[in-house]
Amino acid sequence: MSRYARQTQLPEVGPEGQARLSSTRVLVVGAGGLAAPVLPLLSGAGVGRVTIVDGDSVDLSNLHRQTLFSESDCGRPKAEIAAARCRALNAEIDVIGQKQSLTSVNSAGLVAQADVILDCADNYAASYTLSDTCLAQGKPLISASVLGLSGYVGGFCGGAPSLRALFPDAPDSGASCATAGVLGPVVGAVGAMQAQMALNLILGLDPSPLGQMVQYDGRTLRSSGFRFDDAPEPNSCFRFLSASQLTDEDQIIELRSVDEAVCPAHPNAKRVTPENVNVIDPNQGKRLALCCATGLRAWRAAEQIQPNWPGEIVLVAASTS
Repeated sequence: MSRYARQTQLPEVGPEGQARLSSTRVLVVGAGGLAAPVLPLLSGAGVGRVTIVDGDSVDLSNLHRQTLFSESDCGRPKAEIAAARCRALNAEIDVIGQKQSLTSVNSAGLVAQADVILDCADNYAASYTLSDTCLAQGKPLISASVLGLSGYVGGFCGGAPSLRALFPDAPDSGASCATAGVLGPVVGAVGAMQAQMALNLILGLDPSPLGQMVQYDGRTLRSSGFRFDDAPEPNSCFRFLSASQLTDEDQIIELRSVDEAVCPAHPNAKRVTPENVNVIDPNQGKRLALCCATGLRAWRAAEQIQPNWPGEIVLVAASTS
């Protein structure tokens, strides 16, 4: 019996749909909790090429939701271990694991080589950088995020509005899974929906997942959704850059304290607390670069000072540069 017999007998798939799957190139950014269901589901379905990008290593504290890994994997690169798991599941597909973080430097090249992009990073800088790149290249992006007992997954770009169109402002909360916690099954449920959205897109099912938002509440076990096909793109936005893209010509502000980061994002950076960003004097003709760990504090600071700032403001998430 064919490996794919149980799905090709579906009228939504069939031989033609399976051919579409086998010819599709998917980029998965992030090999953690969301990718734990995404990667085996896409690999098992026969997606032709899966590229996995993640710069982190397996950690014991994440195993409750990053179920692709085992205790013996701790300390090893997530991308490489995840790729090996996918190859073990389906030797007929091409799986590439790359130990690197998604940045504004490599984003364009990675996206250009894929047909469908899945954002499993759950990281502000990576998510918005991917969205900006996908919008520019006309590539579809399936992006998800989970915190605590709830999460969402949506289809962006590729003819639909971008992530910025739906979330144009900096998030109110700076909480993360590390600081606020997360329950494993919630991540698994949202990741499974992310994989389903990707398959729906590849198979051309109607309605399109692009322009669709699905929210899931693990406490009540309920999901809800809405379409945002007509959401307008923001007139202006703050770009995320990597620390390596900063130059001596930039006016660079480091928002992290010495206790948080002994070395600033750039040798020419000046340390300023987020509470004092309004006292920064504009240096005419220079681009202002605001640096912090995740990019969130920099984004909030940029929103605060933009009304009175004469030039360009960019954001740097130093932890992913």
